[in-house]
Amino acid sequence: MLTGRTAVVTGGTRGIGRAIALELAGRGARLILTYRGNEDAAQETLRLLAEIGAEAELLRGDAADPLHAAEAAALAKERYGGADILVNNAGITSDRLLLRMDADDFDRVIRTNLSGAFYMLKAVAPMMTRQRWGRIVNISSLAGVRGNPGQANYASSKAGMIGLTLSAAKELGSRGITVNAVAPGYIATDMTEALTEGQKAAMLGAVSLRRAGSPEDVAKAVAFLASEDAGYITGQVLGVDGGMTA
Repeated sequence: MLTGRTAVVTGGTRGIGRAIALELAGRGARLILTYRGNEDAAQETLRLLAEIGAEAELLRGDAADPLHAAEAAALAKERYGGADILVNNAGITSDRLLLRMDADDFDRVIRTNLSGAFYMLKAVAPMMTRQRWGRIVNISSLAGVRGNPGQANYASSKAGMIGLTLSAAKELGSRGITVNAVAPGYIATDMTEALTEGQKAAMLGAVSLRRAGSPEDVAKAVAFLASEDAGYITGQVLGVDGGMTA
């Protein structure tokens, strides 16, 4: 259980982020959820959390802005006295073949997905070091492990999150803080719904379990890594991909 723990979840109001928020709340955590712009989705997530009696606060802002991370940390401290769990989930795509990708396509994805995770980790980790307990889970991707055509920017950002995870785990472990990454494969979300039927079929063909994963599959893995049960697990990359890497 996570009763009494406070979790900051970036991009926490849609898709995988919403599933993570609901899973952590169902285990007793209080929540700070950040989001960029979809107000309807944010309010719907808040409504779902209220139905299960969860405490939650919303914070709108851009993950690519370091001031947004500072605001999230300040809100966690003001509202709940600090943060125990950080889930870096916020991310965007801007897919294009490498030879057609311009500098802004690349930089924008890196700033949001990778720099945003660094900003949030740097803002929240000091609270964890003072209490000598913390759980940080970075949402990477199978693309960051294997690459993907048309996703040089996204794959680079997610590979970078793995490097950030491994380095932070070595630096923060002596303070009782674990840092791990979850690397989802083919998960049924709004992002994958935009794929063509041919692309979906090709991806399913590579999945040993022969089904797309759900956001809840990812959320349960995150909740485990955020729990006391995972206290001796750090610096690891957990694939939630139905066997795509098998």
